[in-house]
Amino acid sequence: MIRLHGIANCDTVKRARAWLTAQDRPHEFVDFKKKLPTEGDLRRWSQALGGVDVLVNRRGTTWRQLDEAQRESAGSADGALALLQSKTSLIKRPVVEWEDGAVTAGFDEAGWQQRLGG
Repeated sequence: MIRLHGIANCDTVKRARAWLTAQDRPHEFVDFKKKLPTEGDLRRWSQALGGVDVLVNRRGTTWRQLDEAQRESAGSADGALALLQSKTSLIKRPVVEWEDGAVTAGFDEAGWQQRLGG
């Protein structure tokens, strides 16, 4: 089953969930606010995505609210992982674990359509 991780009130997550439902694709939703991703989750996702940098949402309000030292800590893999674990709103959403084992971050309708064979 497709597992979609994110924050329930995030507009992108809402669109992604609605899209999967419209495509008649059952999925499990895991809310970061109710079940924090573990360090193991974050490491596994970052490895599958080609680096932790892909997981860091540098466009959102949470990133802009960080002080300079926190932003600099995101420059190393371990620093970024620690920051993502303490501030889950910094994780690019949604993180999707697909049935084939692949992991994606963000909602890309065309890419998802292609992935699902449509």
